[in-house]
Amino acid sequence: MPSSLSAEQSRQTLFACASLSCAYFAYVGLFSPFAPLWYKEQGLSVFALGMLASLSSWTRLFAPYVWGTLADRSGDRVRLIRFSCAATLVSALAFLLPLNVWTLGLAVLAMFTFNAAIVPLTETVVASQLVTREGGMDAKRYGRVRVWGSVGFMASVLVFGALFERVGMGYFPWVVLGSLLMMLVMAWRLPAHHDEARHAHAPAPPVMQVLAKPEVRWFFAGLTLTVLAHASLYAFFSLYLDSLNYSKPVVGGLWAVSVLVEIVWFAFQGRWLDRVSLHGWLLAAALASALRFAATAAFGAELWVLVAAQCLHAITFAAQHTACIALISRYFPGRLRGRGQALYSLIGYGLSGVIGGLGGAALASRFGYASVFWAATVAALLAALCCWRSMRMDSGQISRAS
Repeated sequence: MPSSLSAEQSRQTLFACASLSCAYFAYVGLFSPFAPLWYKEQGLSVFALGMLASLSSWTRLFAPYVWGTLADRSGDRVRLIRFSCAATLVSALAFLLPLNVWTLGLAVLAMFTFNAAIVPLTETVVASQLVTREGGMDAKRYGRVRVWGSVGFMASVLVFGALFERVGMGYFPWVVLGSLLMMLVMAWRLPAHHDEARHAHAPAPPVMQVLAKPEVRWFFAGLTLTVLAHASLYAFFSLYLDSLNYSKPVVGGLWAVSVLVEIVWFAFQGRWLDRVSLHGWLLAAALASALRFAATAAFGAELWVLVAAQCLHAITFAAQHTACIALISRYFPGRLRGRGQALYSLIGYGLSGVIGGLGGAALASRFGYASVFWAATVAALLAALCCWRSMRMDSGQISRAS
């Protein structure tokens, strides 16, 4: 923890970050499951739905790194977070206008370009408060912050699933604006946090030297493929359930199951995380993802199977996310931290989301939604191989260092 901050100031910062995380993921819990259903009601084709779903990933190919570089050079992450929240809200006002697929796409693209800053920069602020003496991250305290994002997401999918079943999807744009306004309010509650250790005139640390390490390259390959598998979930799960005639409350409930187990993991991860290495958790997450998406593809009509598959989210996302954040903090310390978080979004979620959104749309159009989840199973198995390679190389580096 930085010496310039008292324990009380640090607690205030973490509390504010938890509040912002809750508001942000409440917005995600609204947008991710229900935006595809709103797009569908606009009369768009399956391929157009996939294209729109992939736009957030397109912005991750450039936006997080731009925001991360600005944050590393200025040190003023909070001001950038506030600006990005305000600009996201302004961009979403376009949803109230008559839109065709292209103008809708531009509005969504602008919205995600701005909100691409929120999670990486907030995670960087949190990580700066949780650095241990050994240079790692206090995973137990991180879980206490991150769990509130999961709480916001779960509350959102449950409430809005019931709401849209009752009143229809026509109110979707207004609800999105309300959630973004709440997010902006939470961003303004963040304490000013200027990192004086970062100076614009200082030479840039060698990011490429870190990326050149084999264990880091395999880490990012495994991350990308694991998230690629999850693109089937984020872009097509609601549409898949809708095609199987599940109601909107059931759709929201299945999303909520995954977030409930995620909450349990984040709340108690301090007890479990040290039992397996960080790379071991990544390998477990990839293998569990293969099982999860194969079950979803093969037994989509069986509600109990879908519930069981969603319970694997505790490993496939929550444990995987914490392990990734901890490894990013290890691989990209100090002045590299902002760009490390940006690369996590860019490489892990940008490229995979683009491929998953467009490729999944092509598969769904030709072979049906179940084929998307079979493809996700293959991607997860390839991810497991990459995670195993990264684990072996990282273990070798630690053995030589000792």
